[in-house]
Amino acid sequence: MENKKIILTGDRPTGRLHIGHYVGSLRNRVNIQNAGDYDKMFVFIADAQALTDNFENPEKVRQNVIEVALDYLSVGLDPSKVTMFIQSQIPELTELAFYYMNLVTVARLQRNPTVKSEIKMRGFTPEDGGDQVFGSGLPVGFFTYPISQAADITAFKANVVPAGEDQKPMIEQTVEIVRKFNSIYGEGTLVEPEIMLPSNSACLRLPGTDGKAKMSKSLGNCIYLSDSAADLHKKVMSMYTDPTHLNVADPGHVEGNCVFTYLDAFCHDEHFGLYMPDYACLDEMKEHYRRGGLGDVKCKKLLEKILNETLEPVRNRRTELEKDIPAIYEILKKGSEAAREVAASTVEDVKNAMKINYFKDAELIRGQAEKFAK
Repeated sequence: MENKKIILTGDRPTGRLHIGHYVGSLRNRVNIQNAGDYDKMFVFIADAQALTDNFENPEKVRQNVIEVALDYLSVGLDPSKVTMFIQSQIPELTELAFYYMNLVTVARLQRNPTVKSEIKMRGFTPEDGGDQVFGSGLPVGFFTYPISQAADITAFKANVVPAGEDQKPMIEQTVEIVRKFNSIYGEGTLVEPEIMLPSNSACLRLPGTDGKAKMSKSLGNCIYLSDSAADLHKKVMSMYTDPTHLNVADPGHVEGNCVFTYLDAFCHDEHFGLYMPDYACLDEMKEHYRRGGLGDVKCKKLLEKILNETLEPVRNRRTELEKDIPAIYEILKKGSEAAREVAASTVEDVKNAMKINYFKDAELIRGQAEKFAK
């Protein structure tokens, strides 16, 4: 039991999940679940966090909760093995975030690289045109979401968080909050988490199909887990490759070439025996592309076959799950009830440590009574 872990991870319901989510975290989650080398595993839908920059469009978040739940179940997450819940249904998370706000400075939030990049991507501009991350339209809730994320993680005393590389600054900030809380209120109250990154470097931050640094719903450069085979074909065939590789005979570059980055993330040597027996492995194919004589279309056709092999069973499971949507909501309801019990226990520990457990502290009540009786 000593080697067991408590796992927590989740996603914002701002749209369907894509293959960047899959290689960055989802695949890891399923592998962890199936290995069974953990005590508890929590997987949640971060709807409250999604509302911080979608507060004027709550229906978007509301509709996408079920989309994310379907994606979770479609890739193989099993509610009998993991606790799947909706963030907003656990009010204890909000309470913890409120307490943690006193432990983080505005300057520290401004330095968080993930916050800075997310603010820039969403177009929140500085009020004075300077370098500050404060923008005239920046909601406080969005600015402080590293604190909210720390509440999510610590509420379940998670010590492992499977996530993509872009989440490293968030986990680091959670560790800072845990250490500061424990140093002030009592060592051992909160648990420090560690991030679990994909072992394959290509999976750390999968680029978009247009070659942009990150696959993002807002940039429209995603391949979704639920895409049909026809949609997948269109997206793969339009993918960014090497702009200098104009003719088949031209030498090509694999670095920065989306097709090869995706092949790094998804293909195995066995795929070449199945789909492209001219090569024994991806390195051989890359070498041919570099020296010239290998066309982009041939590379894309291989990638399409490999992605279809991965996504077809996901699509099929989703089709079956969509036939009973009330059952999906029941899974989320039961998971939320179970998660709330765990979070409530942590809140009690936190309030005891902070000495704000007035009605449960018999010694305090007795001592005050004696003081005023004198």
